[in-house]
Order: sequence, then structure tokens, then C-alpha cells
Amino acid sequence: MGLSTAMYTALTGMNSNQFTIDTVGNNIANLNTISYKSNRATFENQFSLMLSAGTAPGATTGGTNPTQMGLGSTLGSVQKNFQPGAIETTGVPTDIAIEGNGFLVIQTPIQQAYTRDGTLKLDADNILVTAQGYKVRGYGIDSDFNIIPGVLSDLEIPLGTLASARATSQAGFDGNLNASGTIGTQETILFSQALEEGPGTPATAATLLVDLYDGDPLKQGASLFAEGDIITVANAKKGGRQVPEATFTVTATSTLGDYLKFLNNALAINEDPDAPGNPGITVSDQPGSEGMIVISGNVGTENALEISRSAIRSTNQTFNTPFTWTQQQEANGESVYTSFLAYDSLGTPVQVEISMVLEQKSNAGNTWRFYAQSRSDTDDDPVLGTGTLTFDNDGRLTAVTGDTIAIDRENTGAVTPLEIKLDFRNVTGLTTRGSNMVMTLQDGYGTGTLTGFSIGTDGVITGTFSNGLTRNLGQLALATFTNPEGLISDVNNLYLVGPNSGNPIITTPGSMGAGRTLGGALELSNVDMTREFIGLITASTGFSASGRVLSTSNDLLNELLMLAR
Repeated sequence: MGLSTAMYTALTGMNSNQFTIDTVGNNIANLNTISYKSNRATFENQFSLMLSAGTAPGATTGGTNPTQMGLGSTLGSVQKNFQPGAIETTGVPTDIAIEGNGFLVIQTPIQQAYTRDGTLKLDADNILVTAQGYKVRGYGIDSDFNIIPGVLSDLEIPLGTLASARATSQAGFDGNLNASGTIGTQETILFSQALEEGPGTPATAATLLVDLYDGDPLKQGASLFAEGDIITVANAKKGGRQVPEATFTVTATSTLGDYLKFLNNALAINEDPDAPGNPGITVSDQPGSEGMIVISGNVGTENALEISRSAIRSTNQTFNTPFTWTQQQEANGESVYTSFLAYDSLGTPVQVEISMVLEQKSNAGNTWRFYAQSRSDTDDDPVLGTGTLTFDNDGRLTAVTGDTIAIDRENTGAVTPLEIKLDFRNVTGLTTRGSNMVMTLQDGYGTGTLTGFSIGTDGVITGTFSNGLTRNLGQLALATFTNPEGLISDVNNLYLVGPNSGNPIITTPGSMGAGRTLGGALELSNVDMTREFIGLITASTGFSASGRVLSTSNDLLNELLMLAR
């Protein structure tokens, strides 16, 4: 009985060491498996044969220890080592390494699973998936690119197809306005020739264009315009800059007042009551100038108007240059001009023009008035408004008025109006040789497509668009467990919830005990080759030694059989 027991005991030793060899072999086989966690086999002794339980000490004798004979070993457990592996940077934007606790949340066709293997990719639908095509779960975004917390969804990264734009809400300026310049006291004033509604009757704003005649008796054979004529403003200048071409079509009911309103808009004359002078275009009723068109611009040299005879032309062959202009007054005043591009909510460029004119000087400082206009304004009038900048004795800006402009974007599909806050904080009012001002920053973006992305330590996927805009595209979710060693290992580097793992706590990286995510990196296997080889040596030695016990027991049994013969 003793020899056969020894053989069975040796067999359990061989089996136990074989489990160790199997575990070591699996660890070495997964040496280069991404995020693989090594295992170790632990053993425990099997029940022992009780020969004597021992005795307690007596009055005259001492106690005796129990007498037991072991019957071998058995596999106690296979423990998974969840210590982190080394981090390797790859530069691939879809690669993810988890530094600390947590698992990526994966949706398989059957159930929800978990992994630390971050070798992800994009499928044909631009969905973030594992190497096997399982979808990675996270938090999506709303229409304003804000992350929606709490609800898991697929993560979409639509490279090359997603377009984005942002409307301008603020524009910042830098520069200096020359405090030693001359105050703007007068505007450009231009007079046309005398016009008549009929022979001897001065024209008024109510005069029909088809009834408008030149006051020169030599030119009164026909009216200046006929129905269907097109009047074009093509070569007028403002501040030396070409005024954009504009056209007016004469109808049977078009009045001179209608045309003058069109001309006022074409020249972008700011008629705001706060603007100095008497800007606007009227028909004079004063003696000596009755029936003449009077164009009165805005003060400042950058608002100076130049209108030659050929600047306004008509398709009427008899009077293809219907007006002659005489300058009565020249605009003056230190001024500066700048323009910039803003963007509406659809990313359409919107040009805005700003001119500054020195308006007042006092012992307390000086005041400048700005005039804003935009030809991208969808109504007929490009004028956006006017405001003031006040500087103290040290040239520092102390007050601003009218610094929010509104640009109509009716029937463009964009949000209307486009409101822009003008930021003049970096503009000074010191004495220099001349004034200068430039737009240095505006927060809008034109239309751009998604060209790249990156994943931050908080799991947020940030997309980069061709226009320089960055937007949130989603956020990875991480699952943590009370006992990660209780997870059940599955194929494809996945883990499933086990009876002793606890329920998953799904949260964002960096919160509630979850680690952080590293984009463009992978976690390597945590297998220690040196330790594995040592384990292999000790296991093979133990296996050989147990085999020697088995062979020795066999030899002794054979010897016993020989004696029986």
C-alpha cells in the first residue's frame, strides 16, 4: 500500500508541475501580445492521511504531535497579474494605451466586453472599432460638438466628410491713432448740374426719372432716362478706394428719391444722427442750387468721395453720362482705414470695413469716431453703424461706444444677424507720424473638413479641420472593476464579467479611479522573460523529481514481486 501511495503522490506532483509549464508556455507565447497580462499557477497540498492526531501534555508526560502522511499536491489557482506593461509610442492616432486602471468598453455581436488592447482602427463607416471589428463604446456629441455624458454610443470619426464652421463673434484690433492729427470738421460735398422735372420746374425727390431733364436749355430735347435704362456706378472712389460696382434699373415709377437712396447705399454714406456734419444725398431746394443733387459724405480723408463724370453711366445712348459733378468742399480730418474678413454660421466670408476719424480734442484727451460698413450685408444698405473711442492724456483707451455691429444675413441660410463685438483694447491714442490700425484676431472660421484627430488623456477625441478649427468628436469610456482578477478571459484579448469581478463602473478616463488614456501609444505585455525561464526551470526540475519518485516506487514494487516468486 505504501509504494502505490507513493506512486499516486508522485503523479500529483508531475501534474502540478505540468500546470506550471503550461502557464509559463502560455505566457511566453503571448510575450508580444498587446496588453497581455501574465498568469501564474499556484498549488496546495491535497488532504493528508491521518495516522495520529497527537496527544495533549499530561501530568507525567509531554504531548505528541499529529502524525500525517501527505498525499500529493493539486492546482490551487491560476492568478492573473494586472500590473501595467510598458508603454510604447506608435504615432498611430487610433492606438490607445491605458495608464492606470480601467478597460475599454467593447460591444461584440453577443455581449458587452472589455479590453486593454488599444490597437483600434476606423471601419468603412468611420466608426472606431477593434482589430476584429468590434465597436468601441464611448460618449457622443450633440449638434454643437458638446459631449453627451452618461449615454454610451458608437464613436464616429468622419475624416474627410465632416465639415464645420464657426461664426465670428469677436474681432480684436491693434494699432495707434495719431493724437496730433487734424480734427475732422468737414465732409466731401458734391453738386450735380441743375435738374428739372420739366422746363423751368426744378426737380424734387418725387420727380419720376423718366420725367427728369438736364437744366441746360441745350440738353432739354429728351429726358435723361427712359424706362428700362440701367444706371451703373462703376468708377466712384471713397478714400481713394474703388467703390464696388452697383446698378439701378429705371422703371416707370422710379423717382429721383429712389435713385438717390440707391446712390447713398452704393457710396455707403453713414447717415447716423451721431455722425458729424449733415451726411446724405438730397435734392436742393435752396435758391441758386434748386434741383441740384447734393452729395454730402462723412468727415475724414478716408471717407472722402471722388465721383467723375464717367463714374456714373447709363445705358441711355443720348445721355450715357447723365450727371456732371462739381466739388464744393473737400473732406478733412486725420483718419485710418482697415478691413477684415469675418464668417457667418455657415462659414461664408463676410467683409467688414472700418474707418476711424479724429473727432475731438480736449484737455482730458481725444475722441475718435469709427464708421463700419459691410458689402456682405444682405439688405440694400451696407452701413452697419458708428461709434466712438475715447482716450485719456496718456493715450489709453477709456471708453468705447457702439462697438457691437450687426450684419444682416437674410436668405443665406445662416444665422441672422451676424453680431460681432469689436475689441479695441489694444489700440492706443499717442502722437505719431500717422495713424495705423489692423485686425489681429477674429474667432470665426470658414468651412473646413475634418483632416485629423487626436485622443487626449481624458479620452476626448479632438478633431482638426482644414480651416484650423478644432472640435470634440466624442470621448472614450473606461470600465473599472472592484476585482479585475475575477474577470473571465476570452479570445481576442477580451474580458467578460465574472461571478467574482463585480459589476463594471463605466466612467470617463481620469475619474472615479479610472486611469488616463494615451493616444498614439500601446501597452505592451507585462510578461517577465527572466521570471518565466526561472519558473520553467523549477517546474521541469519538479516534474523530473516527481518522475524519479514514480520510477523508484516502480522499482521497489518489482523487487517485491521478485521476492514473492
